[in-house]
Amino acid sequence: MVRRVLSLSSGRIAAVVLTVIALLALLGPWLAPHDPLATSDNTLAAASGPHWLGTDYLGRDVLSRLLDGSRVSVLGSLEVALTALVVGAVPGILSVYWGRVFEWTTLRLADTLVALPFLLFAVAVVALLGNGLTQAMLVTGVLVSPLFYRVARAATLAVARSPYVEAALVSGASTGWIVRRHVWGKILPPVAVALAQTIGVGFVIVSSLTFLGIGVQPPAPTWGGLLASDLGYLSHRPWAPVAPALLIMATVWASNLLADAIRDVSGEAGRALLDRRGARADRLDKTDPAPAGGAR
Repeated sequence: MVRRVLSLSSGRIAAVVLTVIALLALLGPWLAPHDPLATSDNTLAAASGPHWLGTDYLGRDVLSRLLDGSRVSVLGSLEVALTALVVGAVPGILSVYWGRVFEWTTLRLADTLVALPFLLFAVAVVALLGNGLTQAMLVTGVLVSPLFYRVARAATLAVARSPYVEAALVSGASTGWIVRRHVWGKILPPVAVALAQTIGVGFVIVSSLTFLGIGVQPPAPTWGGLLASDLGYLSHRPWAPVAPALLIMATVWASNLLADAIRDVSGEAGRALLDRRGARADRLDKTDPAPAGGAR
């Protein structure tokens, strides 16, 4: 699947953008030219040689804070996506095999979670458990998990009545073996699409919470926090919110683009795409003129 995704221009663009964001999260604190928490008297300065993106209202280097805050945003979005994957996909698969009681219970629970406003619920959990991003992201991941539950359940239902799955059940194979051997490979493409989309949703949630000052204690830098602080001084630095806003937008856009690329190369659509490319290559070979002086 990876090769198919990278064969599309959209897949390559998304992979490049997300790789750059991942590198910023890994290396950002070490690439920061200044201490992101160090204040100075040079407040609200314009872009210059020592400060490529200027300084904020406390004289802190904006570029250093942007690089240092990338780790919180990336880890928070991954925490949301992985929590939703585990909490949603596993019950979604098992609901097909573990009987009607488990199926009915998980379906009603998924419906309940869908009805809850996850952002407001995350704010309430932070108010109860303390101002920490980890617990907010775990709760948000649980609230987003019905997406994975429904995707995994629908894909498993499509495979559950296949002759080879029924033959495995008749032969006495365990549910775990059937899931590993027959089911997981079939549901992986739609789950991968949902995972890529959820990473983008996680970025929006992390940015929204940190924009409101929830989850990370000041003066720790975050992309959402930088955006919020810059909005208070637009009269002095009108261009200041551009950098964090562009990073957030680019990450969400690349995640959605990756989800589209995975969907395009998986299932029937992927096979049709490969067939069209093969037919186009055959036509080009047939219309390619033979080199002078001999046949091809």
